[in-house]
Amino acid sequence: MIPAPLKNRYFLVLALSTLWIIFFDKHDILTQWELNSSYEKLQSDKAFYKSEIERVKKDKEDLENNIEKFAREHYYMKKKNEDIFIFVKEE
Repeated sequence: MIPAPLKNRYFLVLALSTLWIIFFDKHDILTQWELNSSYEKLQSDKAFYKSEIERVKKDKEDLENNIEKFAREHYYMKKKNEDIFIFVKEE
């Protein structure tokens, strides 16, 4: 005996359409999952680059406003009568 839902052609069409959409369509579940994970990665990259932009803007502002401090910290420049001490952190 064939179960009652399988005799109903509307149910069969609905079931086959649902299966087609879920597994074989251009916008199937696997594709949507990959797109969602790609979207989340891009959002995290966007947040990272926004923070990097803010950091670089701050460095640029420091460079423009205090050139001497920048040169002393990054290039170890000094005046004639000064000594430089570099402290290295051991890990």
